[in-house]
Amino acid sequence: MPLTLVSAFHMQLGSFSKVTPVFLAPMAGVTDLPMRQLAIRCGADIAVGEMLSADASLAGSRKSQSRTQHSRDAGLRVVQLVGNDPVTLANAARYNANCGAEVIDINMGCPAKKVCKKAAGSALLADPALVQTILKAVTHAVSVPVTLKIRTGLSSDCRNGVEIAEIAQRAGVAMLTVHGRTRADKFSGAVEYDTIRNIVSAVDIPVIANGDITSAVKARQVLDFTKAAGVMVGRAAQGRLWLPGAIARALQGGDYRVPDIADRFAIMREHLQSLHGFHGETMGHKIARKHAGWFFETELGEQYARFKREFNALSCQDAQTHFIETKQAEIVDLMLRSERNTQWGTLAA
Repeated sequence: MPLTLVSAFHMQLGSFSKVTPVFLAPMAGVTDLPMRQLAIRCGADIAVGEMLSADASLAGSRKSQSRTQHSRDAGLRVVQLVGNDPVTLANAARYNANCGAEVIDINMGCPAKKVCKKAAGSALLADPALVQTILKAVTHAVSVPVTLKIRTGLSSDCRNGVEIAEIAQRAGVAMLTVHGRTRADKFSGAVEYDTIRNIVSAVDIPVIANGDITSAVKARQVLDFTKAAGVMVGRAAQGRLWLPGAIARALQGGDYRVPDIADRFAIMREHLQSLHGFHGETMGHKIARKHAGWFFETELGEQYARFKREFNALSCQDAQTHFIETKQAEIVDLMLRSERNTQWGTLAA
């Protein structure tokens, strides 16, 4: 079933050019290199790297080293930086651009307490003057495109997304992503697509709509309503690495179907193997637990809790691999039952 958009926006971002792009959102501790590689292979247009601290003193940490890893298979290299000091952010942007970053994204959308208590992430929305200083410093520091991710404001009483968007445009930001909730909302409550539409109307730079993009139908509805240039898929892709690509194909008039059960199982198995190899023996099986848990939850219906519990009890990579191999027939059967019960294969919104 092809989808027809009321309007389509041709977006140019560095070497990337596409009508109505679909992004995999940066999610700290989630969208590592293995996930980004698989998402791109499954058809996502851009997979943004995990949030990286601008603090140079943390550059040598295990976490930072892991988050800076990239490969050509992961598509356009977009490095997202978080911090609150203009000089530090400018220096970090320059350093990452020199290391091969093709786009620098500034995080002013993260609502996490540990980020906001440092006056970074979405906490910066409280200080438009500082936002302006930061964005000017970063855009002047690098020749690659600088993008920005924000929320609609601090709270329902302080929605200043339009003001921040206008500041970003004047500062030379090339693209803006808007998560349609306030900092106070975190990830609960209805997404403010009307606010995203107001932001799109206020600026000429491309605006990407983010927040509860769970299907191709939902993406089309959001694009038609907001007139955004594209969409960004976040939590809905957890356990469903193929989802951004499926949405991208549908929006371009392609086949409106999810991968079949065998392919979805194969993607999950390959993802776990990639996590094991990338993160190593100590961390690989621990990180694999959450991704397997998301897969079980999205695919196995009421039986997911049992599989998640059994998988989480496994203490090494070999045991996890053996579990997936020996349980394959049972998992696939449950996937089939769940799909029949939910009509999941139609990607209904």
